[in-house]
Amino acid sequence: MNKINVGWSEVSITPDKKISLAGQFAERISEYVETPITVTALAIEDGEEQLIICSCDLISIGENLVAGVRELVKRMSDEIDTDKIIISAIHTHTSHTYSRDSAKSDSRNAKFRTMLDAFVPPEKQYKPKVSAKGDDFMNADESLEYLTERIARAAVGAWDNRRSARYAQGFGRAAVGMCRRACYTDGSAKMWGDTNLASFTELEGGNDSGIEMLFFYDENEKLTGIAANVACPAQVLEHRLFISSDYWGKVKQILREKYGDELFVLGLCSAAGDQCPRDLIRWVNPETPIDDPNIERNDYIERDADPSMFDIKGSRVVGRRIANEIIMALEDVEKTFDKAVLKHEKLTVDLSFRHVTPKEYEEAVEMIKKYAAGVEGHINFNDTAKMYVHMGTVMRWEEQHKQSIYPVEVHIARLGNVAIATNPFELFLDYGNRIRARSRARQTFLIQLACGAGGYLPTKKAEKGSHYSAYVSSGNVGHEGGEQLVRKTVEEINKMFSE
Repeated sequence: MNKINVGWSEVSITPDKKISLAGQFAERISEYVETPITVTALAIEDGEEQLIICSCDLISIGENLVAGVRELVKRMSDEIDTDKIIISAIHTHTSHTYSRDSAKSDSRNAKFRTMLDAFVPPEKQYKPKVSAKGDDFMNADESLEYLTERIARAAVGAWDNRRSARYAQGFGRAAVGMCRRACYTDGSAKMWGDTNLASFTELEGGNDSGIEMLFFYDENEKLTGIAANVACPAQVLEHRLFISSDYWGKVKQILREKYGDELFVLGLCSAAGDQCPRDLIRWVNPETPIDDPNIERNDYIERDADPSMFDIKGSRVVGRRIANEIIMALEDVEKTFDKAVLKHEKLTVDLSFRHVTPKEYEEAVEMIKKYAAGVEGHINFNDTAKMYVHMGTVMRWEEQHKQSIYPVEVHIARLGNVAIATNPFELFLDYGNRIRARSRARQTFLIQLACGAGGYLPTKKAEKGSHYSAYVSSGNVGHEGGEQLVRKTVEEINKMFSE
């Protein structure tokens, strides 16, 4: 058990140009900045071991971005073990679209559009809803270069800012994440499904209101930074036409008003692939229209409930709920520690690639051909959405003949009696619950969308219900791989805590 040194850094990734906003079928170009977007980095070391966590206001973290950051950090610092850098996303849909040059990265929409183009005449090929070019627009290649430099700078800055430190643990509860998949009497399920139907039976899964917290202090017991792990993606504002850090930006604003502008806040998204900030039972419509083919409400009933969780007011409510819990937890904190066991392992875990059958492949090809023959005018984002499942099936058929294993990067770390475990997926909540329940740590932080972009990882129940997030199109790994990930993560955590 050694004394720990802790460093923080926050670097802006807010562009001074317009950008293409990631995360929806419909193309969106930013019109203004609602809240700044940043990368926040936390570095911890004890003279022997290192741990650097970078939380990015992005939708996901491609393997090429991870590789680029690590390569740049190597050139910037000869002290940092770049394998000990964890890069994660809060999953905001109001941030950069950047180039993905890895076959493993989540760039499905672009690939699907190219595939659909192959089935229609040239005069009907894909026409974006909006597009931008010119000196006032940052394209995807420029965003990749920009993000690589900024994330690397944050990681090195946190390392260089290390000082002797103390830490404490906290816990709170806030109603933030809720299951976003509705089930029906025919056995089907739908993401964002309408619950005001006689055929609606239940929400497919539960939710996790718990917030794991770590508080860091300098030698004078001044609070320097907070890490908070929430089981909900930052996608209240996912359809809007501005740049935003979503509810995490509001959390930072509230906490800095109370504890000072120098406070660092590390927002970490826990297992939440089937979670959202919206209540499907007490549904409240968006204040202004949205373009999402998966969201339909034909018989809307006004509810006394949360404000619209599609709009800024809703993001403020979520931010306040989280910030209030953090403030309450800080009021109860008594113990701080300046010594701790620090361990950190980077692993490559081989998971089963999710396959499709020959029959599924043949049916998908026929559906695409039939659809393409009936296209009137240019293909657009709605066509991509409608053919999403079929094009993903065809793509997987081609992929599974080249590989049967899907290797992923996983980090397992220990800080005192706290465990930290990462994965590159939008991991369904049930898997996270199983890991936490079986972990021998006093507290377990789970960080999804870290060091890779593997897409959704649904449960077996979700696969049977189907629809977006559970289609083969939605991710690279199915429930068999989910079981493998749980077993390996629990095994590695408990190995660290058995010594």
